[in-house]
Amino acid sequence: GDISNERSRGHYQKRATGKHLFFNTRRTVNCARLRWKTIAMAVSIKDVAQRAQVSHSTVSRALQNPRRLNQDTAQRVQQIAREMGYRPNSIGRSLVTRRTDTIGVVVTTVADPFVAEVVAGVEEVAHNRGYAVFLANSNAQPEREISVVRSFHDRRVDGVLVMASRVGSLYLPLLEELNVPIVLVDNQYPGEFAHAISIDDRGGARMAVRHLIELGHRRIGYVADQYGLQSDEDRKMGYAEELESAGLAFSAALVAHGDGKAEGGRVAMQSLLALRDPPTAVFCYNDMTAIGALRTLHSKGWKAPEEMSVVGFDDLPIAQYVEPPLTTVRQPKAEMGRMAAERLLNLLGRSELSGSEAAGGGGAGSSIRVPGELVVRASACRPRHG
Repeated sequence: GDISNERSRGHYQKRATGKHLFFNTRRTVNCARLRWKTIAMAVSIKDVAQRAQVSHSTVSRALQNPRRLNQDTAQRVQQIAREMGYRPNSIGRSLVTRRTDTIGVVVTTVADPFVAEVVAGVEEVAHNRGYAVFLANSNAQPEREISVVRSFHDRRVDGVLVMASRVGSLYLPLLEELNVPIVLVDNQYPGEFAHAISIDDRGGARMAVRHLIELGHRRIGYVADQYGLQSDEDRKMGYAEELESAGLAFSAALVAHGDGKAEGGRVAMQSLLALRDPPTAVFCYNDMTAIGALRTLHSKGWKAPEEMSVVGFDDLPIAQYVEPPLTTVRQPKAEMGRMAAERLLNLLGRSELSGSEAAGGGGAGSSIRVPGELVVRASACRPRHG
């Protein structure tokens, strides 16, 4: 059409490149008006107070601390607020309360099915208590883990949960500086940390090895992790202790190292099968390791469990679907997440929290070890000979 006419109606703009850009100014203005209208329509506490014919402070108490008001008044104000579509301004509220009602959760990787179940427990408790959850990966790197925790602090989260921490008790001086409470789940760094939730790794390992001994196995291997994780050290200790209690000698030759993943378990089982006198049963660091070990048995023509029994640790959802279904030690993953979230929110409930208390110093709190549960399926049986 005629460019001059389009320009006069406000539909035309010429760029510096000389190209022509057409757009509908009238529609743009209308959209802008709609946005401003939407913003203007946001309901405030003042609007609710006017409708309810009460003071601004009464509305605040009714919505935030109704126990300080007459029950009928509180319920009437809450009903009016709902009808008007009132939503609290979280930014404004945080300026007053100095809380953001958010917690940060640091995980090694969101791809780990173990992590998913723990986080589900955390979110359940957080949601019920009115908190939002932020999630970030550490990639199992100590430096990145510290960086993520600092980033959460910069974003003013109220507290932090760290899963499978590679830093552990080294947080003590950092928390004195940040003054943010932190709870560890499945801590992998040696040393005690007061606010920590973890499985009883030694007890769970002893449970698994005892089951194999009771089936009649006398030559039992262990497929460990290779990264020096605290959980691996504790499970290997439980493995050795249960052997000793049954009068069986610990043999370093029966300990192979994987990487906590199926591929590592596959390779480690190959080294055990190559021994002159292979074990008749193997306890694995975790379920993914056990799944890799079973893969090697199948590929080498070994029958599981008739020729080799295998027991895992974790009870991941996939454990019941492999062939044969995996006998394992169940970690109450969702429950551990709930317990960790409750511990953190209870810390936040204190009116004053020093840096040492946030870090677990001064005798505040205690580390909780949750017992595992042996889940017997079909991957372990009596040895053919013995």
